[in-house]
Amino acid sequence: MSNIVAIVGRPNVGKSTFFNRLVESRQAIVNETAGVTRDRNYGKSLWNGVEFSVIDTGGYVVNSDDVFEDEIRKQVRLAMDEADVIIFAVDVESGITDLDIAVGNILRRVDKPVFLVVNKVDNVQRHMEIHEFYALGLGEKLYPISGMNGSGTGDLLDDVVAAFPKKEKEEVIEEGIPRFAVVGRPNVGKSSFINALTGEDRNIVTDIAGTTRDAINTRYNKYGHDFYLVDTAGLRKKARVKEDVEFYSVLRSVRAIEEADVCLVMIDATRGMEAQDVNIFNLAIRNKKGVVLLVNKWDLMEKDNSSVNKFTEMIHERIAPFTDVPIIFMSAMTKQRIFKALETAVEVYQNKSQKVKTSTLNEVLLAAIEKYPPPSIKGKYIKIKYVTQLPSPTPSFALFANLPQYIKDPYRRYIENQIRDQFNFTGVPIQIFFRKK
Repeated sequence: MSNIVAIVGRPNVGKSTFFNRLVESRQAIVNETAGVTRDRNYGKSLWNGVEFSVIDTGGYVVNSDDVFEDEIRKQVRLAMDEADVIIFAVDVESGITDLDIAVGNILRRVDKPVFLVVNKVDNVQRHMEIHEFYALGLGEKLYPISGMNGSGTGDLLDDVVAAFPKKEKEEVIEEGIPRFAVVGRPNVGKSSFINALTGEDRNIVTDIAGTTRDAINTRYNKYGHDFYLVDTAGLRKKARVKEDVEFYSVLRSVRAIEEADVCLVMIDATRGMEAQDVNIFNLAIRNKKGVVLLVNKWDLMEKDNSSVNKFTEMIHERIAPFTDVPIIFMSAMTKQRIFKALETAVEVYQNKSQKVKTSTLNEVLLAAIEKYPPPSIKGKYIKIKYVTQLPSPTPSFALFANLPQYIKDPYRRYIENQIRDQFNFTGVPIQIFFRKK
């Protein structure tokens, strides 16, 4: 199982700056839709050879008439449910506030590792001012850091990684058998889809969003197929459905996506592809998983001859630039195209496992490069001499050039498009690396 670290705390203590440093990104981009973010709240981090997911809970506050304290309290409780380690961020500039005390009161009752991080400690004077935070009663150790310049984060991460629980497998998952995760917003029909495929009502289906509690592994061994279907969870408690449902849909999807080979991202045809659907889709792409888009409840739509094309065009606009993804219009209720969805997932898994011969790659790509070479930079001509596929779990290609540092993203996309045109990598994100010859 993956490890999840949640960063909690009141607004404006520097959680996002610290988060961006952990995931080595500066793109704290927030979607215009209130409470939904794209790159800001979820990321991957690697420390001492241990990979883990980082959640910035602050970005998940949905616009509400409630006071901030209520919102923060809900965030902390959600993190308590889902995270393995909790980082509680406070601000040395403002000292202890009433909100900090409220969060601390909750975290003292948590049976999980909690690290009290004092942010914005970027000089000696501020280092002398951190001791007041011992009053929060969260252990004998404070972690003074600066999210801006990174000081102190090494010691913190050493202890965070060491605190990850040693997890035992709850059930035996045979190696080498593909894992297909059905992910999407709550109440989109994930459990109905799996029940329709298996012919068993193993997963509870109700109109209440978030009926599924935990990710459920179902071995599917029929019609010549053999793989695991994973139904991602919704909510743990119905009382939290109203505003917390989107936060849960992402948190629970994280674990399933990270452990899957192919993600079947299900969207509701009656609602279209909303911001949260795009967010979950991006989680799968960021983790380099194969993807199939399932448009469920297609039977409820009023259709004409152009309905599929219009819906497909709308989806492509939302998921660009990665649009080489199969889209299946289906209905879990009437079982329309549910087996087509499975067949497509198998095809994407095969695409993800595809290895292209080096001789074939060079024959195809060097011709495309000769036809459209990289633009010259400052009078220097870039020459690409050799291409090979790397021995990685996901399709990755290395192109060896004399001046790889001058090759820009537009040309990288050109190379990716040439690979996709010549070889079948539909539904699979691919990586392109330019290296020194």
